[in-house]
Amino acid sequence: MSTVIREQPLLTEEIVVGSGSGRGGRRRRDPLASGVKVKETRADRVFVIAAYLLLTVFLLVVLLPLLNIVASSFSSPQAVSSGRVLFWPVDFTLRGYTEALNNPAILRGFGNSVFYTVVGTIISVAGTVAIAYPLSRANLFGRKTLTGGVVFTMLFSGGVIPMYIVVQSLGLLDTRWSMLLPNAIGVWQVIIAMVYFRSSIPDEVYEAAQLDGASELRILWTIVLPLAKPLLAVIALMYAIMQWNSYFDALLYLRDADLQPLQLVLRGILILNDGGGGGDLAAQLERRELADLLKYSTVIIATVPMLIVYPFVAKHFSKGIMVGAVKG
Repeated sequence: MSTVIREQPLLTEEIVVGSGSGRGGRRRRDPLASGVKVKETRADRVFVIAAYLLLTVFLLVVLLPLLNIVASSFSSPQAVSSGRVLFWPVDFTLRGYTEALNNPAILRGFGNSVFYTVVGTIISVAGTVAIAYPLSRANLFGRKTLTGGVVFTMLFSGGVIPMYIVVQSLGLLDTRWSMLLPNAIGVWQVIIAMVYFRSSIPDEVYEAAQLDGASELRILWTIVLPLAKPLLAVIALMYAIMQWNSYFDALLYLRDADLQPLQLVLRGILILNDGGGGGDLAAQLERRELADLLKYSTVIIATVPMLIVYPFVAKHFSKGIMVGAVKG
């Protein structure tokens, strides 16, 4: 037995030395470990060049219209109406933003959009966590049936007319609640939260808290939510963007102009405002040119808030968006 034990390290050393060896029993050198650069083949170079070209085309398709909108918003009304603006302002002016910020409808719509976004995001995140946390617990009775019911609502819905009838029967038409409650909770966000709670928080944490006498509500508030900050940032950003860009619900449920969000005001400027009216031809032409300029300025005003909010949650976004990914 002692002879076998003494000879075992030698056999192990021979296996380590001989494994991966080439001719003569020498160990093969790992090019990545030794710092040797692997030579790219012609096919690899062609693939990389094609990928860069394709990504550049996609970037230009997205970026050039944005540059045109920004340049037009800082150009004179005459330059915008005559189509002389491409990607750089012509006859630089801030008149478009001045007129937009002095327009009571735009200011009122901006305030309404901020209210709907902030309050709606809070309601949506709270409702999503309230549904996803119980469904993520294995000891919930009927968890699979309830989860199937939640997923079923994502695949099948009643449609626009039944939803309108429900909102009307509840007395929510022409109220702020019609923008906050009908689409407050997204099934996709609920699924993301369920996967996060189930995979990122070990069961031993729940068991230790229960042994200490903590209730489910206390576990959720003091343990789960602090550990789920990346998740909360991601779903809050999703709901905020959805609320800020929502105009179809306002088009259906709101008739009072004092309650309409900025997106509905922007829709009216882009589609319905033709610069018509009484007066001579010169006055009508000036109103039409100003309406064209106001379109671009209002688009920028409606876009900037989300661009400002995104950097504050970007550090959590990349981590939270990978919820449920395969870990190696």
